[in-house]
Amino acid sequence: MIQFSHVASREENLPQRTRCRYFRETIELGSSKRHPESVTNSRGQLDRGQAMPCSSGGASPHIYQRKMYYCVVRAQRTSWCKPMFDAMSPSDVTDELSLSRTPDVSKERPSDRDLQRADGCGRIVLSASENGTRIEDVFERSPIRIMFPRTEHRAVQEAVLINTAGGIAGGDQLEWSVTALPQASIAVTSQAAEKVYRALYEPAHVVTRLRVEESAKLAWLPQETIVFNWARLHRTTEIYLSSGAELLALEWLMLGRTAHGEVVVGGNISDSWRVKKDDRLIWADSFRITDEIFSQVTRKALLANCRAVATLIYFGPYLEKRLDFLREIIPSLGCNCAATLVGGLIVVRFATQESFDLKLALRSFLQQFGPELGSGPFQVPKIWAC
Repeated sequence: MIQFSHVASREENLPQRTRCRYFRETIELGSSKRHPESVTNSRGQLDRGQAMPCSSGGASPHIYQRKMYYCVVRAQRTSWCKPMFDAMSPSDVTDELSLSRTPDVSKERPSDRDLQRADGCGRIVLSASENGTRIEDVFERSPIRIMFPRTEHRAVQEAVLINTAGGIAGGDQLEWSVTALPQASIAVTSQAAEKVYRALYEPAHVVTRLRVEESAKLAWLPQETIVFNWARLHRTTEIYLSSGAELLALEWLMLGRTAHGEVVVGGNISDSWRVKKDDRLIWADSFRITDEIFSQVTRKALLANCRAVATLIYFGPYLEKRLDFLREIIPSLGCNCAATLVGGLIVVRFATQESFDLKLALRSFLQQFGPELGSGPFQVPKIWAC
């Protein structure tokens, strides 16, 4: 039996329509009961972009934006929302959200700031207890939700992050924060692949902050981020480590939906890592592709023919021994992969031509490397099988 614990102090949470069998089989899911009155109807919520009844499925970015427009049109009976859209007619919005390339959009028309934007935040603080890991604090601000699957009444072992907006659009602001206090052990993943849709001008900003105290164990294993054509994403991962902590952290990018034959020819992607140990910077890394670079990424000195890339870092004991183990299993992963030891961290890079191949490689990696680390959260997340 799978149960979900959802204890949070939250602001304007939207009803969540779960899609995954992992969630639907639960017997207790009281926190996601539908409350029609909780759907946004206040000025403050609409201003912050919390009133989008958008599906979490794989809708195109243009459908996503049109839903956003019509939501506001129906709300125009209230005088306070009119000024934002006085200069826009339905035909203007259709033209603005057409399939034309982002640089061709006229600057006289609205930017991403004129549309509804998401401003979400999720925070988890975990500590140790006699019965295992205990939830100390959970905070949510829509469109972010956090769920805690429990199996056979055991202690919390996994947290699942959900973006109820169904994706990320230009101008969105999302922030994740996970703190593992001494002796805590937790794996954090996401409900599904995150989608970053086409943006007009403004980039979406996603910030992840991980803090692992002494003797705590944290596995940050979200599912992939799919970047659509002309998407704009600035993502920052900040990690704070204490001596004696153990961390496994992963981030991966898919340039377009390769199964649909999509090719990303433009946009702006910035993916930065900053890792500090005992308040001292030990590793910094940045990955950046701009409009001018996309036409060159197929060169051998850059990504060659690879459209799926991942970065994984490990911090913990026996680094040299575990680096040797990783180099032994890399040939079995079936992808372009390399591992190195720098600044007291093991850094592993993955690259494949197809997104499916990268998923298989990461799954195989965790299945082999997890047992090497012993007991703890460093396993393939259950939700990856959904």
